[in-house]
Amino acid sequence: MSKVVFQSKDQTFFTGIKKEVDDYFKNNNISKTGGWRIYSKAIILLSLAVFLYAIVIWGNLPNWLTLIACSMLGFTFASIGFNVMHDANHGSFSNNTTLNDIMGLTLNALGGNAFIWKQKHNIIHHTYTNVDGVDDDIAKSPLMRQCPTQVWKPAHKFQHYYVVLIYMITSLAWLLIMDFQKYFSHKIYRTERWDMDLKQELIFWGSKVMYVVVYVAIPIYFVGFTPWLCGFLVMHVSLGFTLAIVFQLAHVVENIHFEEAYDDAIIEDAWAKHQVKTTANFAPKSGIINWYVGGLNFQIEHHLFPKVSHVHYPAISGIIKKYCQIHNVPYIQFPTMAHAVGSHFRMMKKLGQAA
Repeated sequence: MSKVVFQSKDQTFFTGIKKEVDDYFKNNNISKTGGWRIYSKAIILLSLAVFLYAIVIWGNLPNWLTLIACSMLGFTFASIGFNVMHDANHGSFSNNTTLNDIMGLTLNALGGNAFIWKQKHNIIHHTYTNVDGVDDDIAKSPLMRQCPTQVWKPAHKFQHYYVVLIYMITSLAWLLIMDFQKYFSHKIYRTERWDMDLKQELIFWGSKVMYVVVYVAIPIYFVGFTPWLCGFLVMHVSLGFTLAIVFQLAHVVENIHFEEAYDDAIIEDAWAKHQVKTTANFAPKSGIINWYVGGLNFQIEHHLFPKVSHVHYPAISGIIKKYCQIHNVPYIQFPTMAHAVGSHFRMMKKLGQAA
C-alpha cells in the first residue's frame, strides 16, 4: 500500500469534540457500548431470521408467499449486519470482548469473514476513507467509477442505471468471490492482508462449509433445487441491494470529498476533519430508519467514534455539528433517505461523464 500521511497536526477540532462526548457519557453515567437496547435488537433480529428461515423451508407456503419470506430474510440479514455484526466487530456491542467476538461471527453466518472485515473495514476504510488507491470500498473500477480520480470508461456513462444490478449481486459477489480473492491473494485491494493463525484458518473454512450446509444443502434436500435457487437468489438480491445502497449513501454522494494515493500521498487535513469531509448522514429524524440500519444514517458520528455503539449517535450528533460550525468543517446531511438516494445517483451520473 502507498504511504499516506495526514499532514495537519492541529487536533483542536477533534480534541474539543472528544472531550464533550466523553463528558456526555461520564456525566450521564452511560456506557459507550450498546447495553439493553442493542441486546434487544439482536434478540429480535436473530429470532426473526430463524423464524423466516424455518417457514421458508418447512412452512409449506404458496410459492409467492415463500418468495416474499425469502426477500424478508434478506432484509433481516442486512439489518443483522448493520446492527449486530457491525457494532460487535468494532468492539461496541458489549464491554465483554468474548461476546463481541461471538456476535461478530454473525458476519460469517451471513457468508463473510469477520477477521478479514476487521482489517478491511475497521483499519483501512476507517483510516483512509475515500482515499482512491487505498480504500477498498471505492475500488470497484472498472465496473463503477466512484470518485473523480478513477479511470473513466465509456460504459460509465450508463453506470447510474446499471449500478442497481451490481448492487443486487453485492452479497453474492462477497460470498463467492471477494473473500476468497482476499484470502488467496493475501491482499485487501493494495494492502497486505493480516496473516491468519490456525484458529482463524479453521474459522474461515469452517464457516464457509457451514454456510453451504445451512443455505444450500439443507434447503435443496427439503424443497428441491429449483425452488432453492429461486429463493436463494431473491434473498441475496434483497440482502445485497440493501447493504450496498446504505453504504453508498455514506461516502458516494454530492459534495463529498475524495483523495488519491496510488503513490505516496499527503492529506492536508488531520484525520478527524478528513473523516467528516468524506462522510455524510441521512434521515437523522427517522427512528424507523435509524433502528433498521443500526445508526449508519449517522455515519459522521460513527467515523469519529467507531468504538461507541450506534445507539448513542443521535445523542452525540449535536456536539459534532456544533464543532463543525465552529471550525468551518462541512457537515453533510440529507433530511431523508430519499434525498440521499437521489444525491447518490446524481453523483454516479456525474462521475460517469467523460473525464
